[in-house]
Amino acid sequence: MSNIINKAQDDAQNLTSSLDKLMQRTGLNEELINYLTIFTLVILAITLAKLAHFFAKKYLVHAVERLMEKTKSKYDDFFVKRKLIKRTALLVPAFVIYGFTDLLFKPYPQIYTILHNVVSSYFIIVVLLMIDSFLKATQDIYNSQPYSKDKPIKGYVQGVQLVFTLIGILTIISIIFNVKLTVVFTGLGAIAAVLILVFKDTILGFVASIQLSANNMVKPGDWIVMPSRNADGTVLEITLNTVKIQNWDKTISTVPTYALVSESFTNWKGMEESGGRRIKRSINIDMKSVSFCTPHMIKKFKKVKFLQEYIQGKLSELEEYNKQFDIDESSAINGRNLTNLGVFRKYLESYLTHHPKIHNNMTFLVRHLQPTEKGLPIEIYVFSKDQEWANYESIQADIFDHILAVIPEFYLRVFQFPTEEVSNQQIFEE
Repeated sequence: MSNIINKAQDDAQNLTSSLDKLMQRTGLNEELINYLTIFTLVILAITLAKLAHFFAKKYLVHAVERLMEKTKSKYDDFFVKRKLIKRTALLVPAFVIYGFTDLLFKPYPQIYTILHNVVSSYFIIVVLLMIDSFLKATQDIYNSQPYSKDKPIKGYVQGVQLVFTLIGILTIISIIFNVKLTVVFTGLGAIAAVLILVFKDTILGFVASIQLSANNMVKPGDWIVMPSRNADGTVLEITLNTVKIQNWDKTISTVPTYALVSESFTNWKGMEESGGRRIKRSINIDMKSVSFCTPHMIKKFKKVKFLQEYIQGKLSELEEYNKQFDIDESSAINGRNLTNLGVFRKYLESYLTHHPKIHNNMTFLVRHLQPTEKGLPIEIYVFSKDQEWANYESIQADIFDHILAVIPEFYLRVFQFPTEEVSNQQIFEE
């Protein structure tokens, strides 16, 4: 091996001497001859480096990629897609120029130092590109797994990329300025406060990414609502610094990653995984229309399919109670009696229980709310089986269409402010 190196060095010296002699025949001065010799050697080194890269890319890279594509495993295809092999081939020119630097430029210390620093910096940049390709390919492999939807790692990958990039930049600085890497790191301590200020969002984003992933707070595909950022839609991407949210109007909101930890937001993932979507809406009943049921009302209600069993059982219960306490039934306020509002509420319960698109095994309420100057609110609190937005709205609308239409059948009225009625009366009078 030493014989080969010695022979290469002898050949390089012979080449340099030949160039010098060739330049001297031109009659130029010695300083200019030195510049021309150096220039010629640099051009020669660059040319050989380009040729080496060309052959490596055309034959070696092509052969390796073809071989990886023919394998049964799909994982190596991700490395081809991310150009890891092509970027590895970029190391060939660095090795060629580095070899020529040691062989040809040692007689020229300044040029030797410059080329050595440039090649070393180039080598580090190529290594960083290779690490970038490797990490992205690893992320692609991870994303191809089903569990990746619950635990995205993009924030971690970007954090690792950032660390390697910083180390690479500091190493290049140490090479260019000819100082030890430990000295560079020591100097960073003096400007740590400035660096923390500059990279504040990145540091906070990295920590937030870990918290979001570890606590399973949010992942791509989740529907979240963040009023403080005017965001309401589906999470598209979670990166080291930002979270992209596509709102329902198709606009894109970009929220800092750390904001999802420091500020409150609502994640609708629980609703989507539960299998139901809440319907919570009320109708205000005019309290003046509430009354005890007359025999005529009871006869009419007995004909309603959803009320037959309830009316029969309730009448028997009330009759037994009134007899037990010897109630004088000539007055409705004595004892217990059915009311049209109570029968209506029971009808709603039965109607919703038999509705094919309403969950009976989730929270199910038909209740009174606090009466106000706008009447007595009757609230429907149930869950639909269909969670898709359009279908959910359609189910909700159909239910309340029916409720509004059936209210008069129970001799009740929906409360409305009388402005429209007065306005119409004024129009007729005019």
